[in-house]
Amino acid sequence: MLIINQGTHAQSRAQSKVAGEFSFDSKEIDYGSIQQHADGERVFVFTNTGNAPIVITNVRTSCGCTVPTYSKSPILPGKKGEIKVKYDTSRMGPFSKTITVSSNALHTKRVLHIKGTVIKPEHKEADTE
Repeated sequence: MLIINQGTHAQSRAQSKVAGEFSFDSKEIDYGSIQQHADGERVFVFTNTGNAPIVITNVRTSCGCTVPTYSKSPILPGKKGEIKVKYDTSRMGPFSKTITVSSNALHTKRVLHIKGTVIKPEHKEADTE
């Protein structure tokens, strides 16, 4: 005989109706080719499309070369929030990093990506007039 725990399923449905939900403008930022020592800060923008405030509890990066900052205040339903990441552009060459966002939202973990290539800076020649 198959016994289905309907209480757990109903509880799951109820939680999804009263949870915050991330809706990111983009889950990946492509820096393209960026000059060494250029400003490596970029911003992931999201909207809370759920029915409850979102509280971000942690943002972790795959490398110490990427530093995240984010709001510690709850993001109310219908409001926008930001997660800023600053990549260390002193490191030359291609990069691909992940940013893991933990929260109380319906999907408690979200993974964001940054990628690009740090290139040697262009040097302008001085005018000789």
